[in-house]
Amino acid sequence: MELPQLVAQFVETQNTYDSEAYVTCFTETAIVHDEGKTHTGKEEIRQWIEDANEKYRSVMKPLQYEESGSNGVLTAEVSGTFPGSPIVLRFNMGLKDGLIDSLKVTG
Repeated sequence: MELPQLVAQFVETQNTYDSEAYVTCFTETAIVHDEGKTHTGKEEIRQWIEDANEKYRSVMKPLQYEESGSNGVLTAEVSGTFPGSPIVLRFNMGLKDGLIDSLKVTG
């Protein structure tokens, strides 16, 4: 599947558990909503993804990507060490200046 460079980097850094490279996909003031919690700014996002990587060791396999204006939706099969694995999740992205400015993960 052909993905825009930013989305391909987002997937690759998740799948290699590289939290430092992962946060370079986000704006300085980005907001992430996942598992009922909100994480604001690169430092909170880095801590969130490090914790999630340690707990779940999840990897994503992109199934579909759609982009309209400043919004993108990545649908991916996510597998890891969590109950119900694998599951299909939607990564709803708000895009700004070539980076992710908001991310909401839904099942």
